[in-house]
Amino acid sequence: MSNRADDLESQVAELQAAVDGLTEELVETKERVRQLEETTEDLESEANEPAHANADGRTTAEEQAQARGTDERRDAEFVASDGVDEQPPAEEVEAEDDSDDDGDDIIVA
Repeated sequence: MSNRADDLESQVAELQAAVDGLTEELVETKERVRQLEETTEDLESEANEPAHANADGRTTAEEQAQARGTDERRDAEFVASDGVDEQPPAEEVEAEDDSDDDGDDIIVA
């Protein structure tokens, strides 16, 4: 019967080692989950708050372009200049050319 008792004792020792290992893994997993939850909360709070907001809470086009990782400096400068064009549209130029009625035109019939 001592042989049977020795087998049972070794089986109990193996089971106890397995339980200890699983308990340690569970503690480590809970710690890792806690760290991930903190990181997720930090990222969510950063996403909800713009990094550089104007007084009215809006970001500039250049800051938005940087956040997207694109270089849209030209578009940002356009927005900063309030959309003022340096050259008038072609339609306005044509209208100005047609309005030169000085009466000097010669009509040949």
